Amino acid sequence: MSSFLYSAVRTPFGRFNGSLSGVRPDDLAAGVITALLDRAPRLDPGAIGEVVWGNANGAGEENRNVGRMAALLAGLPTGVPGTTVNRLCGSSLDAAMIGSRTIETGDADVVVAGGVESMTRAPWVLPKPAKGFPPGDLAAVSTTLGWRLVNPRMPKEWTVSLGEANELLQERYGIGRERQDAFALRSHRLAAAAWDDGFYDDLVVPAGELKRDEGIRADSSLEKLSGLKPSFRPDGTITAGNASPLSDGASALLLGSAAAAERIGLDPIARIAGRGAFALDPQDFGYAPVEAANRALARAGTGWHEVGAVELNEAFAVQSLACVDAWGVDPEIVNTRGGAIAIGHPLGASGARVLGTLAKVLRERGERWGVAAICIGVGQGLAVVLENTSSENGEAGA
Repeated sequence: MSSFLYSAVRTPFGRFNGSLSGVRPDDLAAGVITALLDRAPRLDPGAIGEVVWGNANGAGEENRNVGRMAALLAGLPTGVPGTTVNRLCGSSLDAAMIGSRTIETGDADVVVAGGVESMTRAPWVLPKPAKGFPPGDLAAVSTTLGWRLVNPRMPKEWTVSLGEANELLQERYGIGRERQDAFALRSHRLAAAAWDDGFYDDLVVPAGELKRDEGIRADSSLEKLSGLKPSFRPDGTITAGNASPLSDGASALLLGSAAAAERIGLDPIARIAGRGAFALDPQDFGYAPVEAANRALARAGTGWHEVGAVELNEAFAVQSLACVDAWGVDPEIVNTRGGAIAIGHPLGASGARVLGTLAKVLRERGERWGVAAICIGVGQGLAVVLENTSSENGEAGA
């Protein structure tokens, strides 16, 4: 049995402390689930077999299984179960992978998958003391991004910052500042053009007053980017301009079997053709999508020579370029409608964003095969291969 993507929707992604800072993550999640089901009015919500939801933080307002909470807040029947997945930046792509497997095994006919993150509203946490009433001070730790409350048994090289890990990557592969800045500029320009062209009009639903991704800088230039100071090393190459920003947002996907088309009232737009996961040393996480995508393609029974579109979440320009170089694909088929450097990277929502975007790009370009991939902190990567099943692609099929 195969699994299919029927619909995809997301909120605009907001800047840290920006327009979505006043919205709880469980409300963001409920909003996109509601919007997703509004697009399939024939679907009885009670027929949803599972809600699988990604979230990387889990320490704040989303802490009580946000997948279940979002389903309830969206008005789904209480009999629809929900679970939350945490694979950091890959959480919602993992949710889609789990949902597709659930369908392929026959455990459900329809699954809602997706993810949410409010990096703005991520709380500070206090470590619990071993004994009550400690005499000294306790420092609050931010849960917005990266390592926190690190186990002292972890090797130091594993727990470097995400930025330092990518500085190590640029040293290894010789990807300099100029090339990173050019990649970042391309992301902003393509994302701005995509919005202007109407590409995102049916993929994005407003969240409050926010109707468009908040971090896109259409007026960016190489001169502006080159003038930014390095963020992690005094002589480093990574800046706030060539790395993805802290963001808030949510994304949702409607998955189902081939037989679910009548029940859903929509035609499938893509088949989940292959899945891949890969892990390596934690500090090398930015390179992990390379083998994850290779594995997904092998399982789909195809190869890079047949891939017509790639959506790679741009955590950092340097790791994106390292992956593209390793794959040997034409860079012009990668992130043709912008990437996370411009659009934003709300951790738990990004995987569903790249998958939904990929499905639309495949239809737009009339390509059969596409790859969605994402790097994940602590040394992991995920990838999904989609096969276009729209009528524009005569070769594709179920």
